[in-house]
Amino acid sequence: MRFQLHICVLFLTGCVGCGDPAADPEPDAEPSLPEACLFGGQAPDFALQVGCRGDFDALASRPLNTSIPGARSAKVLVDRASGDTLYFMNTNTYPRHFDFASAELSDAPLPAVVDISLFNQTEYRSPNRRFLLGAVTYYEGPAVWAYEIAPYDSSSAEMVALSMQLIARNSYFGGQLCFHPTSVNTATVAASLPAQTCVVTTDEIFADTDYQPLKLGESFGQLRFFTAEQLLTEYVGPRDIVVLDVVPNDISVVAGLITAQVQTPLSHVNVLAQNRGTPNMALRGAFDSPALRALENSWVRLHVGEFDYSVTVASRADADAWWDAHRPPAVQVPHLDLEPRDLRDVRELTLDDVTAYGGKAVNFGVMSRIDSVPVARAFAVPVYYYKQFETQNGFDLQLQALQADPRFVDDPGYRQTALTALREAMMVAPVDAGFEALLTRKLEREHPAVRMRFRSSTNAEDLDGFTGAGLYSSNSGELGNPGRAVMDAVRATWASLWNFRAYEERSYNGIPQDAVAMGLLVHHSFRKEEANGVALTNNPFDASQAAFYVNVQFEEYSVVSPAPGETVDAFLYFYGFPGQPTTYLSSSNFIPEGTHVLSPEQVATLGRALQALHEGFAAHYEREGQFYAMDVEFKFDDLDAAGNPSGGPPQLWVKQARPHPGRGDE
Repeated sequence: MRFQLHICVLFLTGCVGCGDPAADPEPDAEPSLPEACLFGGQAPDFALQVGCRGDFDALASRPLNTSIPGARSAKVLVDRASGDTLYFMNTNTYPRHFDFASAELSDAPLPAVVDISLFNQTEYRSPNRRFLLGAVTYYEGPAVWAYEIAPYDSSSAEMVALSMQLIARNSYFGGQLCFHPTSVNTATVAASLPAQTCVVTTDEIFADTDYQPLKLGESFGQLRFFTAEQLLTEYVGPRDIVVLDVVPNDISVVAGLITAQVQTPLSHVNVLAQNRGTPNMALRGAFDSPALRALENSWVRLHVGEFDYSVTVASRADADAWWDAHRPPAVQVPHLDLEPRDLRDVRELTLDDVTAYGGKAVNFGVMSRIDSVPVARAFAVPVYYYKQFETQNGFDLQLQALQADPRFVDDPGYRQTALTALREAMMVAPVDAGFEALLTRKLEREHPAVRMRFRSSTNAEDLDGFTGAGLYSSNSGELGNPGRAVMDAVRATWASLWNFRAYEERSYNGIPQDAVAMGLLVHHSFRKEEANGVALTNNPFDASQAAFYVNVQFEEYSVVSPAPGETVDAFLYFYGFPGQPTTYLSSSNFIPEGTHVLSPEQVATLGRALQALHEGFAAHYEREGQFYAMDVEFKFDDLDAAGNPSGGPPQLWVKQARPHPGRGDE
């Protein structure tokens, strides 16, 4: 059985210490228990020894911290106040060390454990802590037994060695136990362990891992194979389960996705899968897999599970029945308000203005009023001017005629061709002279001689429950530059409302096409980037351990869709923990080995902004019992808020924040 891989982890290369998973534990450790079950697979609240795999499985659960892929994990605790007593916790009953210590280890004469904040401060950080906290994980693929501590745990090598020694003495697998460092911090500890200690690295654990589930679930569809390049010209639709050679920048609505290249959880295609609720996975070798190729163009059922997947033959009738039972609920988009006509400073916008200025602009407006969140000086163009452009040129009547045409409705290829022709006509259509004069005066007065970015801001994007990620385009324009005419940029952005994938996405989600219009968010272009990145303001792998998840890349190289062979800096930043530890999960290969894209000072600046964004939007988007995070785009650039060279070091600019579609109950 394959085990779960959430991201491609490339740090901690090589082995610290002996590096041999079969090596003996510390030489003075007593032999491990012979394999004989001690409690017959029944699940006690805790055990002092583990005698067989059945014992371990009864105590273990899926690891809470799934940034580290694994099969089964059981938390362990050493109580130094009771003579270094080792407890194997029932991790299903007590998912946190605090829960166990509070319930089982608080009776007199031992000190009571009642304050979780104090517990987290002392038991992970203090040199005089009462408890040694860790977990034993069995990795099914490489058959590795690993002892792990939290990536932000400051345990000394002596503490780790003691825990491993006690586990080895009291478990049947003790002779195979290795220490697995899960962060730069714990790798330093590993280097100081006794010479005979087995240490296994993340790369070694991942060596045989080929399966990466990103959006769990099942679906039915026709299995089809494409290269990412073919997606630019060939149609894929909501009844297709698509196998791709590499991770694409974009994909229209599909029933499921399998990529032969691992994905970052913050890639556009995974955000889309989360938003649509469609299964998404990576499988090394999938594109050339004989087993999958044997099913090419067949109707199949795709199941993406936490630890394994299946692709099995189905019938067209099976698929039709499944689709009838699983049609997505219609997305309700804000109605259109065509009254406002002013080019409004974003600082004056609230979320209630989404009806007139669109989702991206109003979220930007909220950001602009949050302390510690640096944003460019920006203004918004209301949807009124798009509707004016549409009606003055008769595009509204063309769209009505197209949607009444059975061929347009039933033939995706024809629909794609017709929408392309519509966009091309929009690109050369006249714009109302009054609007052009109004926009020109605004730019001359407030943004002279600055290249501006005209970004989509529809009432069908950046919403709670529907992000519309990647559906529309942004374009740059500059007054006095014929090669980058402002009105060409405006028209190109407006026309992107009718991108084929945008149309398909809205149809899939039950959004009436005539209920959507486009405003514009306008600010300076970022042209001198030192770094660009995306982040979540919560830990997508384990929401119980608050952290920011950040992907960042050098200069302007893509962070969400890296080319084959390119890697990005990916890290968890435990902003709320003492010392604010950072756990690097992968490293950019555009910079020297051993270095990072962002300096510690830049990481700290980013952390302050992410914390402020998380708190600032919570009142609008946080829901009880659901995973809440803001999906944030940022850059480090040496321009000021108006787009002029600052003369100083590159500084943080937040470009976008939208509610992340992931939910904790998925």
